[in-house]
Amino acid sequence: MYTLLTFLTTLIEIYSYALIVYILMSWFPNARGTKIGQLLAAICEPYLEPFRRIIPPLGMIDVSPIAALIVLNFATRGLHALFSMLHLV
Repeated sequence: MYTLLTFLTTLIEIYSYALIVYILMSWFPNARGTKIGQLLAAICEPYLEPFRRIIPPLGMIDVSPIAALIVLNFATRGLHALFSMLHLV
């Protein structure tokens, strides 16, 4: 079962990196219009959308991706707690 935990946490980590890259692409003009930008938008926007509806931007700064990354961190911690609670690790 340890391999399942490792697999799930690795997936969350890869998705977190994809979010960070997608967020950083907003700093460069036309970066989101590239093929990679469109791919990351298709992957990241459905996850970011609920956070953007709940958390309004602060002026020109969108803080919803920070909340999204924190939730992913909590999910990883929750998986570790669940697996240790069930004595699967």
